[in-house]
Amino acid sequence: MDFGFMAHWYAMAMEHPYDVLWNLIGFGGQMIFGVRMLIQWLKSEQEGHSVIPISFWYCSLVGGLFSFSYVIHQEAWALVIGQGLPLPIYARNIWMIYRDRWRTAA
Repeated sequence: MDFGFMAHWYAMAMEHPYDVLWNLIGFGGQMIFGVRMLIQWLKSEQEGHSVIPISFWYCSLVGGLFSFSYVIHQEAWALVIGQGLPLPIYARNIWMIYRDRWRTAA
């Protein structure tokens, strides 16, 4: 087993713990954002037709916020629009789902 990779990460973590934290935020955002497709696929298979559950939108919003924060921190300005512009859409979809539920309950 090659421990060089782990030794490199350990050394980096000791010298630059702040960078490790931001990398975890970036990777975490991508992971959460990616899981949304798995959630949507499994729910659609369960229902027998295409369905977008509310958890899809929560994963989109949370993963998008993490990724957007990471892009801002990295000053990757070319990616800011792509990461930030969809965030209000995700939040609006969540709001519309709850709005419709409240209307149905009333």
